[in-house]
Amino acid sequence: MLTTVVGSYPVVETKTETFGTKISRLFGSYDEFKPSLEMAVKDQVLAGVDIVSDGQVRGDMVEIFAKKLPGMTVEDDVPGINGKIRALNGSIGAADMKLAIKTAENISEDFKNSEPLMDGNHLNHSYKGVKGIVTGPTTLVLSSRVLDFYKKDNKSKIIMDMAQALKKEAKELEAAGAGMIQIDEPFLSTGIADLKVAKEAIKTISTDLKVPVAMHVCGDVEEVLGDLLKFPVQIIDCEFAGVDSNIEALKTEYRGSKKIGFGCLDTKTEVVETVEQVSNLVKKGIDIVGKENMMIDPDCGMRMLSREIAQLKLKKMKETVSWL
Repeated sequence: MLTTVVGSYPVVETKTETFGTKISRLFGSYDEFKPSLEMAVKDQVLAGVDIVSDGQVRGDMVEIFAKKLPGMTVEDDVPGINGKIRALNGSIGAADMKLAIKTAENISEDFKNSEPLMDGNHLNHSYKGVKGIVTGPTTLVLSSRVLDFYKKDNKSKIIMDMAQALKKEAKELEAAGAGMIQIDEPFLSTGIADLKVAKEAIKTISTDLKVPVAMHVCGDVEEVLGDLLKFPVQIIDCEFAGVDSNIEALKTEYRGSKKIGFGCLDTKTEVVETVEQVSNLVKKGIDIVGKENMMIDPDCGMRMLSREIAQLKLKKMKETVSWL
């Protein structure tokens, strides 16, 4: 079974000052996030993770996009929509994607992989690569205050405009070398999202992408999993370590039409699971979905954990999968 991560990773301040760093600071070209990105990729690769991320080190999942997308703003740490949402002239994450790929390839030759992640409906279980991550249009809109241009009650229009803007970003990440695109939509489990609009928005983004698309929805998906499994993506990723009811929902709703990203590590606690705990949970997923249809990952992002605990959890996940 392939292993991956949901996205975010602890950001650790580095104290090292090299000559190159000092010169970069002098000329104003120093990137304070680059060391954290490289460290996040290194930790994931050395832990044995097959599909790694750039660590989302530049901010939280909403802020990263709200600070860059035309029509969005961040005021007093609150994201807002103050104009028509448009695609960025450029990319938010393509440069970080390229750096993550370069870093992974420098650590392990296995990441110099020309084979695709999926061949038809089959996962390539020897694949190594880097995923591109886009915060979903429904989550971005419902996380933000509507300040101007749009009518506050016309969320559907805003979400579809957001989807058009994010479609370009997803294509940019694909062009930069992403082996898959993950769309994060935590708001789809809250009961306040219009799933019909959300599905159409995801279709807008995923259409024309040549790499597989995953949609991550955290939280309790018991009431919506049947709907999520009909979204136009190849992989649905959910939490199964921290939300017991999701296993029962998977047992009830799964019909074999999707690959399942199976969250098996509780990222809300610094307690490191044992191999037995992880394997017992993963076996429940195997019984429902089958090994060939599963990708194993943490429940959600690891940003709030310490680096040491994040490393230990990822190593435990890989050890468990190797044992299974």
